[in-house]
This record gives sequence, structure tokens and C-alpha cells, in this order.
Amino acid sequence: MSQLLSQGLPLLKDEKGKPALCLVTGATGYIGGRLIVELLAHGYRVRVLARNSSRLKNHPWINQVEVFEGDAQDEVALSKAMAGADVAYYMLHALMAKDNFEDQERSMAELFGKVAKAAGIKRMVYLGGIIAPTETMSPHLQARADTGEILRNCSVPTIELRAGVVIGSGSASFEMLRYLTERLPIMTVPKWVNVRIQPIAVRDVLRYLVGAAALDKSISGVFDIGGPEVFTYKEMMQQYAEAAGLRRRIIIPVPVLTPRLSSGWVGLVTPVPYTLAKRLVESLKNEVVASDDRIRGLIADPDGGLTPFKRAVQLALTKIKDARVETRWTNASVPGTPSEPLPTDPNWAGGTLYKDVRIRHSPDTVEQVWQRVEAIGGENGYSTATWAWELRGLIDRMFGGVGLRRGRRDPHKLQVGDALDFWRVEELEENRLLRLRAEMKMPGLAWLEFGVEEDVETGGSIITQVAIYAPRGLLGHLYWWAVWPMHGLVFPSMVKNAAQGPRR
Repeated sequence: MSQLLSQGLPLLKDEKGKPALCLVTGATGYIGGRLIVELLAHGYRVRVLARNSSRLKNHPWINQVEVFEGDAQDEVALSKAMAGADVAYYMLHALMAKDNFEDQERSMAELFGKVAKAAGIKRMVYLGGIIAPTETMSPHLQARADTGEILRNCSVPTIELRAGVVIGSGSASFEMLRYLTERLPIMTVPKWVNVRIQPIAVRDVLRYLVGAAALDKSISGVFDIGGPEVFTYKEMMQQYAEAAGLRRRIIIPVPVLTPRLSSGWVGLVTPVPYTLAKRLVESLKNEVVASDDRIRGLIADPDGGLTPFKRAVQLALTKIKDARVETRWTNASVPGTPSEPLPTDPNWAGGTLYKDVRIRHSPDTVEQVWQRVEAIGGENGYSTATWAWELRGLIDRMFGGVGLRRGRRDPHKLQVGDALDFWRVEELEENRLLRLRAEMKMPGLAWLEFGVEEDVETGGSIITQVAIYAPRGLLGHLYWWAVWPMHGLVFPSMVKNAAQGPRR
């Protein structure tokens, strides 16, 4: 998928004919981590500067890049990282700083530009925010604008791309939109919901960032980038609801919510950190619509054109909708699309995913434990609390679901696609993994997973049982908490039964 995003874009080469070396800062950030994937897929050599290199270890590209450890505010460290590089991507910000973040952003940009000039960097690329020239800017947007101006004035050819709301799982702006829309079917909102916004899919942002590296050195300046549609924030929430399969939201704008109150309200309803929410909300009073599309004459649109908003939302939700839930982040690979969450995204990114995790040790071998796991359900039951599952099955049938009446095809063996009571076998790796997808009636999606591995210290086994639930709308969240007390009855006995077998 990544190679398709940069298809048709030229590749910049150095004096020796090798693919250019790109320095990427902000690799642990939302855009930076995904940009590295795209640069590598396009054939570039990549170097990363990180304050703490250990934070990069879970990135799937870690063994394909050079890593320099150091602070971007340290001139010596920055000089070492830039030595020999052809292109420098400025993906730094201080949005999470509580005090004087504007001064921090300006000082970082000044040092970066100074070192880039001394190192002979051929091209700098910076991603900022769209600015309406006739409006008073929020501190966040003002700092972004000042950063771009500082970089452009350092005598290194600089492309400043300015975007509005970036649509992709993990983007702070998108996550705020997601949580507000999913959790509030009826809401009173600040008047900024009527401000016009031109959202852009993260895949299109990345294409512009990759394409900017190979632009002729004579090209420099500010370029707005936006998707094919313009909405008010209110319209964008309704569009999101439709794309996510939710009912139309009842949105009532009120004039009395100040930015401080709005930030507190967003912080209450969403898991986006308050400091970040405050900066984002302050910026929402400004119209963010591209003033021109000159960039499209320099970097060609992808086949099929720029990504429409609803398509961008659907791509961001694909991971959950297709039931491709990663329950073991350490085994995660590069996602199919940059719109999906990465293992290294903040824990509030990717939407709400409730989990109940139980781990037990067993003196039995992996093969013995697996026999009990694979025999779950049907006439064999689930645990000492099988009555609770029978009650859930009865409730399911009352609402038109399949209940427990389907049973099992075979009392001891399963295969992918088998019906198992109100579950479906979604994934099975013998002696290692069983994942069941729920087909009962509920306002969301649910899975039950069992993982078995050898306990190398005792010679026995370790079994990990994970219940996963992706809520749909406010009712979905209420459902999880309504059935949560039952989890304390059924889940402990299930994992105990798998680890030790039924009591004789």
C-alpha cells in the first residue's frame, strides 16, 4: 500500500547517483513515523534524529534507518545528524509544552535553519497549518506561521506545506472529531462548529511530503494543501457519523463557551490530553481553507485524485471494521494504510477499544492446554460460569440473534470459519492462537482471543485470554459498562479452566 501512495513521483538522487539521504525529525510523532515508511517505500535512504532512541524500538522500520540520538535543540547533536544529508524534514513542535510553547517553537526553528545552512542541506520540508490572512491567529497557528517564516529565511530552499485537519487514525484533530461524534448523539457545541474547514487525508499529506523532496531547488515558498471538499466543522461531524454508520447527530451551537470552557469540554468527552485539546480548540476559530492549489501543478495527484473525506474516514476505520485488531503490539507490522493506527501512536489514538486481559500459568504442556482451549463452547461449555453465557445467549435470541443454539461442528476440533455458538472462528494457529469474533446482537464489535505459549522457566504453559470490544456510538460505551460486572464472573473462570482443566 505504501508504494502506491508515492507512485509516479520522481526520486531525488545525490551527486553519486544514489537515492538522497533524508533526515526526519519528529519520528515519534503522528506524521513523522508514517513519513519514514513512505520515504523508505519510495527508495530514499533515511536518517532519524530522536531525543530518546529507545522510543523507536517498536517501529517496524527501525532496522532500515540510521538513528542519531540527540536533542533537536542541541546544536552539536543536530549538526551530526545533518552531516551528509540531502533533505531535512522539520516535523518538530512544542504543542504539549505547558508554558511558552511559542518561544520554544521559534528557537527550535532558528537553530534548525542555522545548522541546515552550515551542513549544506539542499532542501528543507516543513508541515505547518493553513492560515487565513484576514483573521487573528491563535497562538498555535501563529507559532506555526513564524516557524515557517524562520525556516524559509535561512537561505536553504524550503517547501512549507500548510494543511488543515488531517484525517487518519492517530491524528489529534481527527481523534477529537472521532470521539466527539461517536460519544455524543446530542450535543451543545461552541459557535466554532460553523467555521469552514478543508480536511485532507493523511495519505495525501504524505504524498505531498515525499514529492516535495524532489522538487527543483529553485522552487521554494508556502503551499496550501487540502482535500477535495470544504465543510463546516458541524458538517464534518455529520459526514463522519454517516461514514461510521452512526445516526445523524443533533448539534446545537451556543455562543457562550469560551476557548477555555471548550477545551475543558473536549477534555471531558475525549481522551485527547487537555493541553493539546486547548491548542487545537483555540485554532478552530480560524477558517482553514486552502487559498490556492499551486502544489497540484508541482506534485501530481495520485491515480483517482485526492481522497474524499468519507473515503478518508472509512480508511481510518478499516482496522476495526474488518476485525483486524492487533492484540499483541509487539508483533504488529506496518499497517496496510497510513490512515490506520500504528503501535507507537498515543494510547488515545485509534478510537476506543475496551479490553479485559487475563493471564494464567499452567503446569501442563502447551499441547494439553490447547486441547482445552480448542474444545471451548458447545456441549463442552465455557467455564464454571457457563450459566452466565447461557443467559447471554437467551438475551441474544430475544433480540433476534443466534444465541447459543448453533453449538459446534466438532466437539474437539475447530477450523477457521466455524460457527461456535454465537462466535465465529476468525483465526486459528494450532497450539498458539484462537480468536473468536462475536456474532451476537450488540452495539459494537467483540472478539475473544486465547494465546498459549511455553513457560520456559517452569516447563509448563502460559495462557493469555483477551476479550476485546469496539463500541459503536454512545450506546456501545454504555453496553460495555453495563455488562462489565458479568466479566468478573465469567472471564476468570474461563482462563482458569483452560489453564488447569475442569475440577474433577
